Amino acid sequence: MIRWLIVVFLALVLINGLTPWLRKLGLGRLPGDFHFRLFGREWFIPLASTVLLSLVISLLVKWL
Repeated sequence: MIRWLIVVFLALVLINGLTPWLRKLGLGRLPGDFHFRLFGREWFIPLASTVLLSLVISLLVKWL
């Protein structure tokens, strides 16, 4: 259980770090990606992008 939490956390950190590059591909603007301003700071929660990227990666791993 702890491993999955670490993997999800690392995936969110990785996606958040690659946000400018991923937005050029259109992954930061999916309907399930939340972008809001709270307490004077911008927050970005890429839920739909995370699900889509994990699906693509799992299909790629299964294919290889």
